[in-house]
Amino acid sequence: MSSYSEFEVKYDVVVVGSGAGAMTAAVTAAANRLRVLVIEKTGEYGGTSALSGGGIWIPCNHHFKAIGGDDSPEKAWTYLNNAIGNDIDETRVRTYIDKAPEMIEWLENNSRVRYAVADKYPDYYPHLEGSLAGGRTLDPELFDSSVLGDELPKLRKGASGNMLMGKISWTARQAHKAMSKSRGWRLMVLWLMLRYKLDALWRKRTGEDRDRRTALGNSLVASLRASLIDRGVDMWLNTGCLELIEENGRVTGVVAIREGKRIVIGAKRGVILGAGGFEQNPLLREKYLPGPTNVAWSATPSGANTGATLEAAQQLGAATEMLDKAWWAPTLLIPGEDKARGVFAERAFPGAIVVNGQGKRFVNEAAPYLEFVDAMYADNEQTCGQSIPCWAIFDSKFRFNYAMGPLMPGQIMPDSRLSKEWLNSVYFRADTLEELAGQIGIDGAGLAQTVERMNRYAATGTDEDFGRGGNVFDRYYGDSNVTPNPCLAPVAKGPFYAMPMQAGDIGTKGGLKTDEHARVLLENGEAISGLYAIGNTSASVMGATYPGAGATLGPAMTFGYLAALDIAGAVHHSELRMDGGQGQGV
Repeated sequence: MSSYSEFEVKYDVVVVGSGAGAMTAAVTAAANRLRVLVIEKTGEYGGTSALSGGGIWIPCNHHFKAIGGDDSPEKAWTYLNNAIGNDIDETRVRTYIDKAPEMIEWLENNSRVRYAVADKYPDYYPHLEGSLAGGRTLDPELFDSSVLGDELPKLRKGASGNMLMGKISWTARQAHKAMSKSRGWRLMVLWLMLRYKLDALWRKRTGEDRDRRTALGNSLVASLRASLIDRGVDMWLNTGCLELIEENGRVTGVVAIREGKRIVIGAKRGVILGAGGFEQNPLLREKYLPGPTNVAWSATPSGANTGATLEAAQQLGAATEMLDKAWWAPTLLIPGEDKARGVFAERAFPGAIVVNGQGKRFVNEAAPYLEFVDAMYADNEQTCGQSIPCWAIFDSKFRFNYAMGPLMPGQIMPDSRLSKEWLNSVYFRADTLEELAGQIGIDGAGLAQTVERMNRYAATGTDEDFGRGGNVFDRYYGDSNVTPNPCLAPVAKGPFYAMPMQAGDIGTKGGLKTDEHARVLLENGEAISGLYAIGNTSASVMGATYPGAGATLGPAMTFGYLAALDIAGAVHHSELRMDGGQGQGV
């Protein structure tokens, strides 16, 4: 390939991947009058973003300011510096703090994306200086997906575990109100159910079984896709990136496989890699991640995120960082589902504990999910393999009042309505703790001692071992009606239940090393001209930590925005125009 004119199809920018970061980059580039092509290897767009909560962690955002929130770049820097520690990349982090608020304000003014502040959602490390008790996480507003027309069936469906009764959309703010049983939650749930029922005619007419009103990550992805349609940006599904084309030290295109046929695509101004991590690639997991590890434990889309773009960039000499890290989250394996289901909020509900094979607790159950799985691996090593899987243990009172994974509260979904194949696989049930321990193969005496100890803590309100419920983050999903600690209740009334949790993930965290413009770097620190990486294709700006809800998507979208601006040569977002960016190839 000797010149741009010889490519089979030509664009200014090729974006690989169709998650939130990739589509943000495409919207930004198109708004700056660049011809953009988005390619997606699967038959559905949205990637892992479509399955996510859709939240973005944006310090100093305009929504928080609008309600009188008190935040500053100095506070955000202090917090992230304390959280990330010695491995912090100061330039990238300060760029993120500065540009993330600009990104979301621009996006809301120039696309269909809409957010609201989750003012009660605290940072994940509330003990660190600079943390806030709420306001940095933004929650997507509901979006009417019917505007997508023929593109709606191609939207990757949201995770059923993120929806009310597995099918009704609700915002993260509404979900929190219900899970914490805050005042008015029952009336809110009834209204959501009625709204869904009243829209039955639309579902029948369109043949869709999903809620027309998308929420969480599905709302974000749908609104971005609609924004690309508005700007005429091309998106090719079933088109995977095979390799990158480099000419005279500059990346000028990609070789792709589209509908089974090889195609060479020119990218005159640059290529942006936003195709996720490598968690769906068993060979790369075995090579880089700690063991034991298994693709089946991941909560990300099956067949996506295979690390193809990571390996393509490595062929050009790209540097990498943190390949042994992931965005960990404990997961459950559900028969018939093509991916594992993450366990996020349920671990904080009062009356459930988590134990290892010795029947002992090893972590604060309400801890952030990344730290929870880190603790699983640490304890698994210390106990010679007795913490993967670990076991969620709860009693009939918990079962009646709260959800755990696919088990809706018993008052809504009693055991008689559960799938028969789930018994003794997804969950185990016994009349006594001793019998339950025997069923799942853990130490019965150890479990009995742990339960006795936890029941004392529930009475006093103080977890003397791990401090569960002792900070604002733990209590966010606690039951506001339970005292003296909303995260603690006794495990006392049979039958008793157990559910195995695996060391799962919502994506890998390490990847290509990039600078503050999202340019991919060589080992010597020089940028590869024309090549950018964002999201989980790049090494996380957050280091090995997870500072708050949306610390994955927030940076993906921000650096996608910055990559597009760098390609366009724009100095400031105000230079972008609303009336351009028709992204058709020639």
